[in-house]
Amino acid sequence: MPLVDLIMPKLGESIMEATILRWHKRPGDTIQEDETVLDIATDKVDSEVPSTAAGVIEEILYNENDVVPIGAVIARIKVAAEAGLKPTNTTPEYEEASVVEDIPYQPTAVHIPTPQPAGANVIRFYSPLVLNIAQQEGIGMAELEKIPGTGQDGRVSKKDILQYVADRKTQQPRQEASIYQKAPEVSAPAQTNEVAVSNGMQHLPVAYTGNVEVIEMDRMRKLIAKHMVDSKNVSAHVTSFAECDVTNLVLWREKVKKDFEKRENEKITYTPLFVEAIVKCIKRYPLLSSSVDGDRIIIKKDLNIGMATALPNGNLIVPVIKNADQLNLTGLTKQVNGLANAARTGKLRPDDTNGGTFTLTNVGTFGSIMGTPIINQPQVAIMAVGAIKKRPMVIETPQGDSIAIRHMMYISLSYDHRIIDGALGSTFLNAVSKELENFDINRSI
Repeated sequence: MPLVDLIMPKLGESIMEATILRWHKRPGDTIQEDETVLDIATDKVDSEVPSTAAGVIEEILYNENDVVPIGAVIARIKVAAEAGLKPTNTTPEYEEASVVEDIPYQPTAVHIPTPQPAGANVIRFYSPLVLNIAQQEGIGMAELEKIPGTGQDGRVSKKDILQYVADRKTQQPRQEASIYQKAPEVSAPAQTNEVAVSNGMQHLPVAYTGNVEVIEMDRMRKLIAKHMVDSKNVSAHVTSFAECDVTNLVLWREKVKKDFEKRENEKITYTPLFVEAIVKCIKRYPLLSSSVDGDRIIIKKDLNIGMATALPNGNLIVPVIKNADQLNLTGLTKQVNGLANAARTGKLRPDDTNGGTFTLTNVGTFGSIMGTPIINQPQVAIMAVGAIKKRPMVIETPQGDSIAIRHMMYISLSYDHRIIDGALGSTFLNAVSKELENFDINRSI
């Protein structure tokens, strides 16, 4: 009976590895084509991996909680000879030979290859994962070329670049000799579901006194914690604030929401209205939709707006509205509602959280009037909208000043001061504020 390899599928453009949560099948179990074999998780969403063939599970190559590179063989299925399947046959979407080569699986017994001679005229190959880490840490190609590699043919592995980043932050440059002399340091650690929140930080045992309760972080909370710390380490965060009068917007929504729901079978919230205003202003200030690659600025022409969504367990996820500038208000509303419902019911696809170029978070949902959000890497800006409150305000008119009750809201913008100065950040924020304040109350739906 021939064997068919089950491959860790590609789960999104920027996702290079996934964690095995649970095996539904064991060696010796029968499996049908498209039947779920295992559950996996990335730093964004959880997914199921179906079988690509019918047969019997011959071998499982990874354990639960192992972190596996995309494209790696995770199991082998024995199929009947008459099925006509070849061991190397995989579905087109799983053909990631280059990724398998880029991020090889390293078993417990690590073989340390001979390093490339210094100054050798060799073109080094870097995996997408290494290049992504280098981009987030602000490491240019010239600096990347100097990092010693312990991978095949002297390639820089994920472990190498993370060690280099940790050494650089503690001002203790990694000595090339130590890579090859200290065997315990290069031995592959046992696979666990632990996520390091900070690279140079050692947590010593702490004795707790008094009446305390110790709660272990779940996997997603560990990932969120790591991403937040990494973002603060990568970007120079600055936050600006603005106050805007959204009375027209509130009154218009109250006027049309029943007819809108009856016509479109969708409830219209404030989120698509905020996204619409943001998209209009990004078109005028495109630097807000960009990323930093070393000394280069990459401006993203596709405006994909992420919307932070709270999950029932208290964690946060950011689904992305793709090409938001090409959608009208009805389209934005359907996208917002669809992604929010999929997030809360655990039905988001991996692609639903990829490719964001700017993020909106609504801290007002929970009663906060303002917030200082952390940038969602590799983006350079994130906007927070606070709760809408009625307040007495001074209204300027040609007849003189008067006091009126208005619907007021604070908005804030956290931006990467490496490329966005205070003038641009504040100008963009005020532009969004004016878009919301000047909302046409007679607008048709």
